[in-house]
Amino acid sequence: MTPVISGAADTAVGRLDGSGCMALHAEAASTALADAGLRADEVDGVLCAYSLAEPHLMLSSVFNEYFGIAPSYSAAVQAGGATACALVMQAAALVRAGICRNVLAVCADNRLTGLGRSGAVAALAEVGHPQFERPYGMSIPAAYALVARRCMFERGVTAEHLAAISVTQRGHARRHPKAQARDPLTMEQALSARMIADPLRLFDCCLVSDGGAALVISAADAAADHADRAVSILGYGQMNTHEHAFAMPSLTDFGCRQSAAQAFAMAGMTPADIDVAEIYDSFTITLLAELESIGFFPKGEAGPAILDGALELDGVLPCNTHGGLLSYGHSGAAGGMFHIVEAVRQLRGEAEARQVAGAETAFVHGDGGILSAHCSLILGRA
Repeated sequence: MTPVISGAADTAVGRLDGSGCMALHAEAASTALADAGLRADEVDGVLCAYSLAEPHLMLSSVFNEYFGIAPSYSAAVQAGGATACALVMQAAALVRAGICRNVLAVCADNRLTGLGRSGAVAALAEVGHPQFERPYGMSIPAAYALVARRCMFERGVTAEHLAAISVTQRGHARRHPKAQARDPLTMEQALSARMIADPLRLFDCCLVSDGGAALVISAADAAADHADRAVSILGYGQMNTHEHAFAMPSLTDFGCRQSAAQAFAMAGMTPADIDVAEIYDSFTITLLAELESIGFFPKGEAGPAILDGALELDGVLPCNTHGGLLSYGHSGAAGGMFHIVEAVRQLRGEAEARQVAGAETAFVHGDGGILSAHCSLILGRA
């Protein structure tokens, strides 16, 4: 059976006082099911991610109980920022195999109010290697700063290139009524913001947010009543190269090269065929480095292209059109799901003021850890 995305939704994002993790899951799920025109009892598969604010060993089972459903298939996936794309990849495989007809993939967390910024930073600091990293203060921003410094040395990346990403994506977020950060941001502000981990400044780093998002992945015939709004899953791929920063095989080339190549081969496409991209942006350097590793720009050319407006809505590669993790919001695995929801809206022509004209194909990528786990999707208008 051919899988399609039949429903997509996200909650409000930002500081959502009083919103618990499961309540956010349920809100996103209910809205996505309504978008797909399905009842909850028509869901036969559920895929969840994880929560830092309210962790549980069996999060998908907790969600099913909370939501009042008993699907025949249920699982939770943990791949950091690659999780959302991995959920879609797994859901598509379940549908293709005939195991499920309607899979609900849902991610949410109340990181901002449940943990606070300092709590979120402390929790994420625990992912460092207990012998070689944590005792010496290696943080996630510090690890990405290493990547940024090496890209500056090898590929001529500058602080201006990174700031241009922040400013461009803030411009996109200002067109989205739900974005967490909508205040104007100038190059001067980005370049003079306080240093977090040299050379990464405040606006080079993602937000901490509450929020959730969900997708429904269905067999095409199960979505026939809403076929005009279904989005095709044309290709996908994964690559996992390491977990800890000290084990990174490269500081300038990453597993997104392989995961994207798999997705493009499956779809029978190349980067030149993509109309809009939604690529993980935990830090500005994450996006810049991946744009080159994936093949959208030659080595050393992404930065100058971004300064010239390549990622604008009318640029050669409109990217992170909702504002991304840098300006729209980042609530754990839901951060990656926000990218997919935005891609669906672009392909449906529902992105309103940030709509990319004539968007028929979208590339979505998520990465987890320190550029460790990678998953790529290629979506298209059905």
